[in-house]
Amino acid sequence: MFEDEKDDKIYNLIISNGIDKKNEYGQFTEKLYSKVDFLWKESISGSYEHASEEFYSKVDRIILLTGLYNDNKELFEHLMNASEKYDIPIVLVRPLGLEEVPEILEEKAATIVGWNANCIIDSVKDADELI
Repeated sequence: MFEDEKDDKIYNLIISNGIDKKNEYGQFTEKLYSKVDFLWKESISGSYEHASEEFYSKVDRIILLTGLYNDNKELFEHLMNASEKYDIPIVLVRPLGLEEVPEILEEKAATIVGWNANCIIDSVKDADELI
């Protein structure tokens, strides 16, 4: 994909959510909204385990907020399985202020990124090239 095509693309994302004691989901989406030149929308399913192939065929990236992992292991498992089954790159976002991520997640990720908005956007755009 050419650079100008990446800039015009509207990325269809699944962003891990669920039990979120520190509002990481809200803080993460604020980072995305802060970059007005990055176009995205979120795909939400009532059950990612039972979502259809058609649903997943429209998803460009799965974003896993690793700070939510311990309280949402089943959700993460479903999303990692979908990533593998439908060949969707995973962008792993480290917990706020920490470098360590669970090894099981690191093994599945196309890329790992911190909380810098520019780095997040670059990781989402380049995830295809990193797998």
